[in-house]
Amino acid sequence: MRSLRTTTIGGSLVAASFSAVLILSGTAGAEDRGPGSDKGGKAVDQAPAGVELTTLLPEKISVDNNSKKTAITATVKNEGAQDSGPVRLLVVGFDGLTVTNVEGCSAIPEGDLPEGSNSGFACPLDNLAAGASKAYDVDATYDLSTTGKICLPVQSSDGSTTFWQQGPVPFGTTNPSPNAPATPLLLGTDNKPVAPGGDELPKTGLGRDVLPLGAAGAALVAAGAAGLWWSRRRPA
Repeated sequence: MRSLRTTTIGGSLVAASFSAVLILSGTAGAEDRGPGSDKGGKAVDQAPAGVELTTLLPEKISVDNNSKKTAITATVKNEGAQDSGPVRLLVVGFDGLTVTNVEGCSAIPEGDLPEGSNSGFACPLDNLAAGASKAYDVDATYDLSTTGKICLPVQSSDGSTTFWQQGPVPFGTTNPSPNAPATPLLLGTDNKPVAPGGDELPKTGLGRDVLPLGAAGAALVAAGAAGLWWSRRRPA
């Protein structure tokens, strides 16, 4: 697998330039908030010696059928033997899943979002100690009439390097519950939309998964488990 370096995206996020890489397929040391999964996650560029960054998402979330609201816990971990130094976690929503807030994080300007995404937040960390983790409360909405995905890249503080990325990975159900108070969704499951004629999901594949980034023009595509990487400029 080839590594991808992102280019700089102009913007005012945390008073610095913003960049992001996407691949398809509190304080440091806060305790883990229940079981989580790194499903759909991959190491990308090499992290500093002794640093091993990963993320976790809950195996199951629940969407209120009236408000469409849901809550997700996104966790970043350093499973290495050395402190990470400054890094940042991005939380990005796609399709029917829209990230509305991440506690302690800054919204990514609309013009700097990856093409195909609808929302995103950047969460800077001064340092993540060896063996420590940091959990973030993510507020989101989910339109159950379509599919929805979330993506968690972990980058250097300036966004020039992506050490790890989970997703974009789907949440969904093959057994919708439109008449229930809430619908449970499972990580890594394509959603079966709750709508007339919704038996057939939107087609997936290479064309659907091309995600050129905003003004920076970096893009990344994954084909199957292997993942293919390249960059291209987004049309003006």
